[in-house]
Amino acid sequence: MSVDATGAQPVPALFFARVERRYPQAEGALEILRGADLAIWPGELVALVAPSGAGKSTLLHLAGLLERPDGGEVYVGGHPTAAMSDAERTRFRREEMGFVYQFHHLLPEFSALENVVMPQLIRGLPQAEARVRATELLSFLGLKDRLIHRPAELSGGEQQRVAIARAVANGPRLLLADEPTGNLDPQTAAHVFGILLALVRASGLAALIATHNMELAARMDRRVTIQDGLIRQLD
Repeated sequence: MSVDATGAQPVPALFFARVERRYPQAEGALEILRGADLAIWPGELVALVAPSGAGKSTLLHLAGLLERPDGGEVYVGGHPTAAMSDAERTRFRREEMGFVYQFHHLLPEFSALENVVMPQLIRGLPQAEARVRATELLSFLGLKDRLIHRPAELSGGEQQRVAIARAVANGPRLLLADEPTGNLDPQTAAHVFGILLALVRASGLAALIATHNMELAARMDRRVTIQDGLIRQLD
C-alpha cells in the first residue's frame, strides 16, 4: 500500500465495517446486510451489480448517510458516521459526497451552468468562483457550447452530463451513482460513462456505481455484489 507525501497511510473514501441493516416486518425482521465489509479507495471505480431486491438501494443509502446501520460502522474518509446528528450527516453529504441517479432531476427553469453553480452557492462559495468552477466542469464534460441551455433544450446524454457535473461541483471525495446511464440508449450510455470514467480518473475521487449493464461494469476497477447479506467480490 502506498503512502502519501506526509508518510501517513491512506484511508478508504468509503469503508463498511461489519455493517448490518434490517427492516421490521409483520413476520419478522428482513435482514439485508449481515456484517458486510467494503472498502473503496480514492481514484477507484467499483461496480455494484446485484439482482433486484438484493439490497443495492439499501447499500447506497447507507453509503450516502441517508439511512443508519443497525450494527457496525460506515466510515467516510476515515470518519465514523453512525453516531452523527442529522445536521452533521447533511453537512457531510453536501461536502464529501456527490450523487447521480438514473433520472437527472435537473431544475428545469435554470440553465446547465446555473444547475451546476447552485450546489456551490449552497455550500457558501462566492458566485464568481462557482461560475468558473461550473464552466470548467461542463467544458471538461464536452458541454462548453451548452452552458446557457435549459434542460429541455438538451439531449438525454447532455442532461446526464450536467447532472454529473453538478454531483462533483463541490469536490466530493465519494461519488455514488444509481444506474446513471440506465435511462439512455446503449451508444449514449457508453459515451456518458466514458466521460464519467475520465472525470473520476482526473479528479481522484472514489465512485460506487450500481448498474445492471455488465459491459459498463466490466470497464470499472472492481465488481461487487450482495449475497446472503454480505458484500462479495465478483472478480
